[in-house]
Amino acid sequence: MADLLRPARSGPADLRALLRRDEPLLLPGCYDALGARLIQQADFDAVYMTGFGTAASLLGRPDVGLLSVSEMLDNARRVVAATDLPVIADADTGYGNPINVIRTVQDYERAGVAGIHIEDQVMPKKCGHMEGKQVVPADEFVAKIHAAVQARTNPDFVIIARTDARAPEGFEAALERARRCRDAGADVLFVEALTGEDEIETVASELTGIPLLFNWAEGGKTPPLSYDRIAELGFAMIIMPISTLLAATRAMQQVLAQIKEAGSPIPILDQIPEFGEFTDLIGLPEINELEARFS
Repeated sequence: MADLLRPARSGPADLRALLRRDEPLLLPGCYDALGARLIQQADFDAVYMTGFGTAASLLGRPDVGLLSVSEMLDNARRVVAATDLPVIADADTGYGNPINVIRTVQDYERAGVAGIHIEDQVMPKKCGHMEGKQVVPADEFVAKIHAAVQARTNPDFVIIARTDARAPEGFEAALERARRCRDAGADVLFVEALTGEDEIETVASELTGIPLLFNWAEGGKTPPLSYDRIAELGFAMIIMPISTLLAATRAMQQVLAQIKEAGSPIPILDQIPEFGEFTDLIGLPEINELEARFS
């Protein structure tokens, strides 16, 4: 873990190197800086900042386009600062037309993330596994991806093109949009909310010559596949946007219920980290060392 004096964060070039490996890159989702630290401590190689989780944690609301680009960027900066690992961040629709996308890409670059994904939904967008999504015309989306590719100042910064056209326009339309994004210079393709393993297989066989992203969303529209099966199909990365969010929510519900019943945390003391263990986890020894050095 990087220290406060000399942060040693990974960047786009490190993410590119990870994508060149033979096995899929696992990216657990985090919605705050603590989650990013935990992902690194669990020995993963990269972090995914989830928009769904950011909306839930910052607003206590669903992912239906309520967050602004400024709120997403603020969260991205905190996540990046908390880890040495490369971070991929959700950038929703790019927050406007191709001109807005240019600024979005450059702002995320300045925030320190290694890559972003941009989708083709109409604003206000929705979580990719919700009903009622709408998408912009294909030409408009391809123009946004082209603008994103041209806007980056670091050529290694990863642009992921995500299409949500499967539900509103059909599977073949989604495939065609992905092909056009590949031609527009996207680095990774992300066909969201596939509804069967046959569709996943077709995406893997049809969209060749470019890394593919698999979205492992518990309870979503895409069927659950094992890591080995996803690797066999040739996907380059697997994001798990909501695993930590769902786990934390259930744990908090259970703890709160027990405190409510007992009137104190005594019944849960053996279920949670000790105070000292937690402060070590979030870097108190480093702070103590710095205080000693500069006092």
